[in-house]
Amino acid sequence: MDEKGLLELWNTKRSQIIKAQMAPNLMLIGIFVVAAFGKFETANDGTKYLAIGVAAATGILAIITQYAAIREAEVLIIDLKRVEKPSELAKKISESRHLLSLSAIAIVGLGIAVFALVVWAVLG
Repeated sequence: MDEKGLLELWNTKRSQIIKAQMAPNLMLIGIFVVAAFGKFETANDGTKYLAIGVAAATGILAIITQYAAIREAEVLIIDLKRVEKPSELAKKISESRHLLSLSAIAIVGLGIAVFALVVWAVLG
């Protein structure tokens, strides 16, 4: 694959990571609004557990998608390093493996932290 194809693939991977955050963000907005109005305080247990379960499923699927895109992008970086006479952009991207690793750690860590906050907001 040539440099242009690799850079297009890089942008695709970045877009996948961003798009994978949309559904969980919408779910979190919904939970935040319901919790802000105190509706979980009067909700039955089934409703609370359903909210937690849907938030968990949405978050887990997003984390898996994002993590997979990051793993693929790490391999893409290796391919970018092999390009003969790379552009400055390709050089800069090929030096960003540590940022990808940090992103993977942050996605998992923040996902767990946010889920703990969701449980706290729903169950009180």
